[in-house]
Amino acid sequence: MEKHFDVIVIGGGPAGYVAAIRLSQLGKKTMLIEKREKLGGTCLNVGCIPTKVLLESSEFFNNVKNHSLDFGINITDVNYDLQLIMKRKNSIVEERCTGVDFLIKKNKISRVHGTAKLLGKNSVEVTSLENGEKNQYTSEAIILATGSNPVNIPSIPFNGKSIISSDDAIALNSVPKDMIIIGAGAIGLELGAVWNRLGTKVTIVEMMPSLFGGIDRQMANTAQRILAGQGLNFMMEHRVNEVKLNTKNVEVQVINQKNETSIIQGDMILVAAGRKPYYENLGLENTKIRILENGRIWVDPETFETSSPGIYAIGDIIEGPMLAHKAEEEGVVVAERICGLESKVNYNTISSIIYTSPEVAWVGKGEDQLKSDQIEYNTGRFLFRANARAHALNEIEGMVKILANKVTDKILGIFIVGPRASELIAEASLAMKYEATVDDIIHTVHSHPTLSEVLKEAALDVKKRAIHS
Repeated sequence: MEKHFDVIVIGGGPAGYVAAIRLSQLGKKTMLIEKREKLGGTCLNVGCIPTKVLLESSEFFNNVKNHSLDFGINITDVNYDLQLIMKRKNSIVEERCTGVDFLIKKNKISRVHGTAKLLGKNSVEVTSLENGEKNQYTSEAIILATGSNPVNIPSIPFNGKSIISSDDAIALNSVPKDMIIIGAGAIGLELGAVWNRLGTKVTIVEMMPSLFGGIDRQMANTAQRILAGQGLNFMMEHRVNEVKLNTKNVEVQVINQKNETSIIQGDMILVAAGRKPYYENLGLENTKIRILENGRIWVDPETFETSSPGIYAIGDIIEGPMLAHKAEEEGVVVAERICGLESKVNYNTISSIIYTSPEVAWVGKGEDQLKSDQIEYNTGRFLFRANARAHALNEIEGMVKILANKVTDKILGIFIVGPRASELIAEASLAMKYEATVDDIIHTVHSHPTLSEVLKEAALDVKKRAIHS
């Protein structure tokens, strides 16, 4: 293999492999270094994709078991095979990872299976994980895209059995009777939904008073009410005080805002308290890279160049939400910037999604944020219960909420709790990208019967003109 490249990319997840592909498209000789045997990073291997497969399998089982009669179909003696569910998950993950590997080869990117250590701004030492051989490579630019790891609470260390991470929770070989989840973010809610549908009693402990960081209390409360109705037990404004590992179970002592304690028992604890940037043993000490107080790497927000010239960073290791689509966009932009193109990430139009049922998705600012920023706004809401397609799907819970500037009518935020929210939010992101007004959505013809009509009706409601309510 050659020893010099135009760009070296460290990390083969959504940020890194997308950056490498875009660089190759732009004519740059590129090397991609990844320590996992399979490309795709956390997202494809143990994050987004396997979790979504488990969510779909568990939701399909739940619908057949509990809602088939709603569709006029009489099915009895419904059960599931956990091993087959896991086999399906593994098969899809394998297929998608193989697909990324194909794309790397197709774009003539040199791929190394190994660990990387920065020796300076233009030099990287790579240790092969296949034969242990060390090689040094140089380049004009280096992109760091090493991703993140689950947060490990020191007082509750992972042991892979009674105290598990999200990596473990997607690969259980039996269904636990009781699971205690610490953290009500996307990871905790989604994995809680999976195991709840398969018969686990799930208790979620969360320090915050509201889901989703209090971005919009009304929509958070709507989602929490629906999920609680499905069997998820929420203990909001509680923190873990003490954990005891017994022979047969675990005991968790939690304490609330009034310093009142209570005990929860379960088969296992899933620590889903977030993720942290990963750059251990990367050789940052050999560079001028600056680490912020929150552990993220500082970068120029326009170019993604770190404080060490010639070294760039993207994805979970820099500021911003740890989202695969955010990382991918940064991968494209940093590649184009390195090649001299004036490209930019519009962070205001990056949506957040939680794939429970109903799904939760939002883009822009919520009411609580707008009030804090002292921005005057108008609000429009519309329930999925009033939508014909939602009834056909037998998914009528939730609503769409639109927030618009009171003076300019420009859309400030759109929140969706309901069926297919993850797909509907794309229209909202596009609208905000082009700085659309409420009237722009109103005057866009939405096909009938579709769930998208709820978005239009919410826009009409901003003007107090909703037709079907």
